[in-house]
Amino acid sequence: MNIKDVNINYVQYGNKEGKDIVLLHGWGQNIEMMDPIGRRLEEDFRITIIDFPGFGKSGEPPTALTVYNYYELLDEFLSKLKIKEPILIGHSFGGRVAIIYAALKPVTKLILFAAPFRRSNKKADLKLKVLKFMKKVPVIKRLEGFAKKHMGSTDYRNATPIMRKILVNVINENLYDYLTKIKASTILIWGSEDTEVPVEEAKVIENTINDCGLIIYEGCTHYAYLERIDQTVNIINEFLKDVKK
Repeated sequence: MNIKDVNINYVQYGNKEGKDIVLLHGWGQNIEMMDPIGRRLEEDFRITIIDFPGFGKSGEPPTALTVYNYYELLDEFLSKLKIKEPILIGHSFGGRVAIIYAALKPVTKLILFAAPFRRSNKKADLKLKVLKFMKKVPVIKRLEGFAKKHMGSTDYRNATPIMRKILVNVINENLYDYLTKIKASTILIWGSEDTEVPVEEAKVIENTINDCGLIIYEGCTHYAYLERIDQTVNIINEFLKDVKK
């Protein structure tokens, strides 16, 4: 699919009669990082996972986008697929995009994993942290080789000039005002040891969105949703039981 002169890669599978779940991956990641969640929900829901522009098999944007621009791309993408009022699930950067979408468009429910909404002062080498994490989590250990080849853009020094500019745009945007506009029922899943987006940030989100609950996984990191994937899927199924068809 081509949107705004960018070729967009995506997958869609699951129950064609079910409610739509749209999964949004983190910075420097791809469809495969959200697929373990999608595969465990496909019996009851139709699953759509996108490679954001600049990541996975999608094309690189011709100009330096903002988070709002990624929201616009997502909005057009979902419109072309005729997906209305989706259940949005976003991890990290994907959570940023989900926050704007949920603030401006109707969504059935919102699920955020370790989603930042304002600037962090931390300058971490995310590529190294992702690879270390992958060695610990059996469900995605098979992705480790893939990550070594394709996740260079998580490291600012290895990113292309366009992706560097986009990363600067992304980390400098403050999305707090969007949080205040979200009306959808929301849950947050966070790791107590998340050093990228500390739990304190989750508590701000919880207190800002009107209908919002926070689940903290003790001892887990920025990838808590995968570190305890069975628990995550159980929580999601419970949260969505009233919208299953």
